[in-house]
Amino acid sequence: MRVRLDKYLSDHTELTRSQAKKAVRDGRVRVNGELVTKGDDKVSFSDSVFLDQSQISGGVYQYMMLNKPAGVVSATSDDEHRTVMECILGGVDQASGRPPSYVAKDLFPMGRLDKDTEGLLILTNDGPLAHRLLSPAHHIPKTYYVELDAAVDESDVQSMRSGIDIGEKRPTRPAEMEILSEHSCFLTISEGKYHQIKRMFGCLGKRVVGLKRVTMAGLALDETLAAGEWRFLTEEEIAYLKGI
Repeated sequence: MRVRLDKYLSDHTELTRSQAKKAVRDGRVRVNGELVTKGDDKVSFSDSVFLDQSQISGGVYQYMMLNKPAGVVSATSDDEHRTVMECILGGVDQASGRPPSYVAKDLFPMGRLDKDTEGLLILTNDGPLAHRLLSPAHHIPKTYYVELDAAVDESDVQSMRSGIDIGEKRPTRPAEMEILSEHSCFLTISEGKYHQIKRMFGCLGKRVVGLKRVTMAGLALDETLAAGEWRFLTEEEIAYLKGI
């Protein structure tokens, strides 16, 4: 079904019909990456529609970035713990201030973070993209800020780069470690085994006391997002993920 663009905007944002028409005339709306200036142009629910830098719900796919807090599980529902979807539905898009009523109902986290791990989590309802990026054969890089209970040194850097036997069939893939201070570092891994980073450092005699994902697939956590806040990905960020 195809509908007028100005009606689509008024149906799926807080704009009135007249405000939607003005937004289109003012060059604030893009459809499938192209600037549109006529409110009577027709769009379908499979089109990608952006108002300023925020994607408009109602299309087939949505993509959002959450700064996941500790204590929240990477699930759409859970009987015991607060979920990442509760973070989404209990807040607003930080880029536009739009309420959660404009969020697609079939969103899911693309991958997971442990309950006590913070940081970047992408949520989408684009199953094909998520499946491709999360495929074990794809080896998407993910960087974490790690705090430890013991000092790290260059021997740890070399151990991470060589791969560590954490009790699986094969050692971990080579990981890049950047020492930040005596008890902290960045660690970039390209796989996602269960509690992998904690197990890797455990094999080196160190305990992880703080863990936050700061990048995934080259996409960095928006530093303006406080823990528990989210925003829709921009057109450029979505195009980047699809081009990987």
